[in-house]
Amino acid sequence: MNKPLRRVAIFCGLLMLALLVRNNWIQYAQADKLRTDEKNRRVAIERYATPRGDIIVDGEPITGHKATGGDFAYKRTYKDGAMWAPVTGYVSQAFGANQLESIEDGILTGNDDRLFFRNTLDMLTGKKKQGGNVVTTLSGAAQKAAYNGLKKQGGKGSVVALEPSTGKILALASYPSYDPSTIAGNSLETDAKAWDKLQKKNNPDDPMLNRALREVYPPGSTFKVVTAAAALEHGMVEDADQKTDTPLPYIMKGTTTELKNDGDLPCKDASLREALRVSCNTVFGKLGTDLGNDKMLETAKKFGFGQEHFTPVRTSSSLFDKDMEPSQVALSSIGQFNTAATPLQMAMVAAAVANNGTLMKPYMVDELQTPSLDTVEKTDPEKLSEPLSPENAQILQSMMETVVNDGTGGNAKIDGVTVGGKTGTAQHGENNSKNPYAWFISYAKTGDGSAPVAVAVVIEDENAVRGDISGGGLAAPIAKSVMEAVLKSKQ
Repeated sequence: MNKPLRRVAIFCGLLMLALLVRNNWIQYAQADKLRTDEKNRRVAIERYATPRGDIIVDGEPITGHKATGGDFAYKRTYKDGAMWAPVTGYVSQAFGANQLESIEDGILTGNDDRLFFRNTLDMLTGKKKQGGNVVTTLSGAAQKAAYNGLKKQGGKGSVVALEPSTGKILALASYPSYDPSTIAGNSLETDAKAWDKLQKKNNPDDPMLNRALREVYPPGSTFKVVTAAAALEHGMVEDADQKTDTPLPYIMKGTTTELKNDGDLPCKDASLREALRVSCNTVFGKLGTDLGNDKMLETAKKFGFGQEHFTPVRTSSSLFDKDMEPSQVALSSIGQFNTAATPLQMAMVAAAVANNGTLMKPYMVDELQTPSLDTVEKTDPEKLSEPLSPENAQILQSMMETVVNDGTGGNAKIDGVTVGGKTGTAQHGENNSKNPYAWFISYAKTGDGSAPVAVAVVIEDENAVRGDISGGGLAAPIAKSVMEAVLKSKQ
């Protein structure tokens, strides 16, 4: 080959090599970047080209799909969308997805690698790709009781119900709420207007906030259950009916400030049972101080404080501070100062007591299914911790049952059922300037001694008469209706 032809051949070879390198660079190195580029409509078109799988409750779908006739062939629909939004989240052609719709998107769209064999088979047979299903642990009856109770109350609030023996989430309600169908994909203009109306800057009620998992509140006197558990576990108190060494008035250690009770209560040297029954701030504040910050923090952590939990939706972390002054420990031990908890966290406290001291990891997805309903993945119950010994848990159960039978939690009584509970009214706003939060945590036990349900309810009602706000008055009736719904479904 002569010299000019050789140069041309080398140049052409280099051009071919450059094309190969460029092609491989685009197809492999930049594949994810190009696939997720917001200007790449092909991915979105493919995502909505086939019906999405369903989210299942009690064997029935609470989601669906609808043909649109547009580039995005199908859009998501929801049954009782506002009631189920804290569970499902949303999937929107304009605004993406969150919660279960996002976390389990691969299964629901059919793109999960675990569905590869199924998708390959469908390609060979010419069948369109289908999404799989997400089967939840939720109880439709419990969720309805929770949501309707909050709606009837009319303020803001949340309810969480758990099965103590497994950690299954039975109800997860938040109010006010929103219907995910309104932003699922009508038109970009319509969806954008609906989206803007739901944003906190335009809607102070913040209906898209998942109050059950993402909002933290001062737990108030419901936290006294944790303080009682710490006192029992660390040997500060050995018997629910032994008197405590609690003066009245009680001046917080290191200060000249009196820790006051809510009224003229029989709290001087009160037993742990009596102190929980009438909700003595002095007894539990002093117990927390005497135990010290480290032991109180240790017990709170065993109940789940200080951790993000994945249900699989991520929760906010509940807080019990460290490195506090004794007076701050006293206030924290009655659920004030910086102590803060999600409704899920306080349901976990009640569930651990009801389950004889064992706390199970909370979860809301029971299994993932293929389109043909074969199981892809099954969730097994998992122990999270043991905040209490069985003996101390049973002591605390007897105390919480006294609260319902003879104390502030009477509105949660259920005929023929053993109910334990604790009320709480937590300060809100600077210098307690706003209406307090009303709390109630509880569990129900059946005749065989098992506890099929534990509940936490929190109500924030800015329009209520301040003197009418109490955990026993506002929150306990909702907890009762949720427990009744679960008990009835077990019959």
